[in-house]
Amino acid sequence: MTMRIFTLFLFLLLSSFLMHAQDAAVADSLKKKLLTVKTTDEKFTVLKDLSRLMMNVNPAVADSLGKEMVRIAEESRDRKMIFRSYLENGVRCSFFNTQKSYRDRAFEYMNKALASAKENKMDEEIGQAQMSLSTLYLTIPDTDKALQFAHEAFSIISLGKNDSLKCLSHISYGDVYLARNEKIVALRHYLNALQLAEDMHEAKLEKKCYSSLSGFYANIDAYDKAIDYATLAFRKLDEIQEKNIPYQRAIDLNGIGQLYSMKKNYDMAIYYYERSIRVADSLKFSTLKVPGYIGLLNLYLQMDQPARALQYLNSAEGAALKKYLNIFGYTKAIDQAYAVVYTGLNQFDSAQKYFSIAAPFFEQSAGSVNKLSFHYQYADYFRKTAKSDSAIKYLLSANQLAMNVGSMESVINISKVLDTLYLEAGDYKSANFYSSMHYQYKDSLQKISKEKDVAQVEAADEQQRLEKAEKEEEERVRRKNNIQYMAITLGIISLFIMLIIFGMFKVSANTIKLIGFFAFLMFFEFIFLIFKKNIHAITEGEPWKDLAFMIGLAAFLVPLHHWLEEKVIHYLTSHNRLTAAGHHIRNKLFRRPKTGQD
Repeated sequence: MTMRIFTLFLFLLLSSFLMHAQDAAVADSLKKKLLTVKTTDEKFTVLKDLSRLMMNVNPAVADSLGKEMVRIAEESRDRKMIFRSYLENGVRCSFFNTQKSYRDRAFEYMNKALASAKENKMDEEIGQAQMSLSTLYLTIPDTDKALQFAHEAFSIISLGKNDSLKCLSHISYGDVYLARNEKIVALRHYLNALQLAEDMHEAKLEKKCYSSLSGFYANIDAYDKAIDYATLAFRKLDEIQEKNIPYQRAIDLNGIGQLYSMKKNYDMAIYYYERSIRVADSLKFSTLKVPGYIGLLNLYLQMDQPARALQYLNSAEGAALKKYLNIFGYTKAIDQAYAVVYTGLNQFDSAQKYFSIAAPFFEQSAGSVNKLSFHYQYADYFRKTAKSDSAIKYLLSANQLAMNVGSMESVINISKVLDTLYLEAGDYKSANFYSSMHYQYKDSLQKISKEKDVAQVEAADEQQRLEKAEKEEEERVRRKNNIQYMAITLGIISLFIMLIIFGMFKVSANTIKLIGFFAFLMFFEFIFLIFKKNIHAITEGEPWKDLAFMIGLAAFLVPLHHWLEEKVIHYLTSHNRLTAAGHHIRNKLFRRPKTGQD
């Protein structure tokens, strides 16, 4: 359990990196481009991209670039650019939302963006800022505030015509409801978002929807389904034409590795982590390999293999990881890792050394979740070194922190250890108290597990219901189209029958030409329509193939159309048009009835 609790801190770092590391390999080219661009719009775009990527390389430089972006936007007096400068800086600072200072700055920038949008009555921009604030409140977490902003964003965006924003708004709603444990409502919003993205045929939005659905299924422990959607998201990269796609592949591969790690399929997790590292290496981008290093270290700790974790920490990969964490002020996380590993190896002097080095950071600067893991690990060290009083002290603190953050699994494990320690100390009252707590929270966790099982069933039912509704809608459209095809066919046949009948009588040649023109025009255009509807299986939707097929079809049908129309109309308008059949029909229809006088 010690190893498993430790993985959480580095996992949070990894999640932040995976979500936001983009385009870092193009830093040098962006810096050069910044020196050559001339227009304000071009400079703004380069500063935005460069400040984002520098957050994963040098945050201080990123902050400087972000301020420069705000300055040129304010000087331009372009209201939308001013809004974007504040929102982009807010998003950039939110990359490190685990650090309170960056999270506070993200709120400051996003609120400025929202105020700017409201002041200038820019509805779409108001919705964008509110969605960003909703996402940021989920990192605290404050789900009430997050829901409020998601609702306000949806209310504005739903009145507009921007389907892309509507799609993102559904995703925002889904994220909030998932955090509020309203899983089926969350799923509906994710599926609504996917439907919009698919209707627009926007691969980037489809990928985002698949990623959200992957996160949803991971949340309810349906890991195979989560991996399915993560794989779909990864494959969508082939359809997106952006410069960062090669680097995004490494990030997505790492995400799939995380899912296999959660599923406890360690061989596949290692395969995807190492594959991610190879892709980053092929791009000559060392920083992008860091998520793979974090993933592998977490995995060895999760597998409770301290010797292997120590070997990894002392390797070249471990050195690269230390260098990266040092840039962002997370050096003490490595000291924590060494302390945990040495405890697992029963090398207690070394463990004490690293615990002492790491302690001030976790006591003064770390958040509740990180402090929880540290206190539990320190208690495990004291327990193994037979210092029960110190072990109990840190376990009591860890237990309170676990209750504060709502970590039931941690409370269950900590209360069990406290029960054992108090029994050994002869304090039966306290032992009984923590024994009761252990079983109380264990029962609650089992209930939640059952709820997740139910959620999986409900999620499957919901998807089947939507799939059935989609099939019914497709069938309704198919029947409607078939009726229209039949009506068009009957209309064309009627025109040709009319044309033939007119050709049997002395009808004006101009009338026959007019009817003939429309009859042949409808007939050949109908042929074009039929082919166009059925060539997708051949061309696979590729524009050049569609164009080539239609040109070939036109090259055959257009000359045939003109030749056939000319021959038929010429025949029907010839001077001897009252045929024997025409005489017969006329006599039959217009023959005078015989009277008695006849």
